[in-house]
Amino acid sequence: MPASNLLELHNISKSFGALTALRDLSFHIGPSEVVGLLGDNGAGKSTTVNLISGIYKPTSGYLSVDGQRTLFTCRSDSADAGIETIYQNTALVDSLSITRNIFMGRERTDVFGFLKQVEMRDIAMEVLEKAVHISGIDSPDKLVGDLSGGQKQAVAIARAVFFKRRVLLLDEPTSALSVRETEALLAQVLKLKAEGVSSVLVTHNLYHAYQVCDRFVIMSHGTKVFDVNKADTSISQLTEYVVLT
Repeated sequence: MPASNLLELHNISKSFGALTALRDLSFHIGPSEVVGLLGDNGAGKSTTVNLISGIYKPTSGYLSVDGQRTLFTCRSDSADAGIETIYQNTALVDSLSITRNIFMGRERTDVFGFLKQVEMRDIAMEVLEKAVHISGIDSPDKLVGDLSGGQKQAVAIARAVFFKRRVLLLDEPTSALSVRETEALLAQVLKLKAEGVSSVLVTHNLYHAYQVCDRFVIMSHGTKVFDVNKADTSISQLTEYVVLT
């Protein structure tokens, strides 16, 4: 694979005791590319996401970032490599404001350790207005618990955009969204692609994936069974691989 790939998985296997969740998995994510990671329940998609996120360490095999072999031992290692994971539940804190969620774990403080509340609020408002347009949000002071599912997803994406993530992992992001919210999220993925951000979209909905993905990686029982560019496949062929493997 070319060294220009942002992220590569090389012959990754992951076992939990006697259970092998991933077996000899290899695939890559290129610059400004949207990859659909597809497969039925138990295919190994979530394990793959958790491994790229630094939550799991591979039993064998390795990852490389920009062609350099690396090891993610924790979530912060993955974040330092420019990778942000957006889960179905968005990993946001409902009892905190949008501003506090965007800066959670990365708060800005002065020399005395006090939070720079006004600065963070102003930045959050700018991100919400310019980087990620979120319908119905006019203040970064709103509690995340008062937001809809689509609005929460947008806040999670806004956080990733502000901290200049290079790769977004979206794990079943549309499963709890309305049709309108789903379309807005998919449009945001394409907007980020145009700005140089790559994404991995994990979804059961092949139609959503086909709208935005450049390439598809289909998994079954912890292994990769199909890796194809959009131009070389169809929804019907993707469905056959997901259903029949």
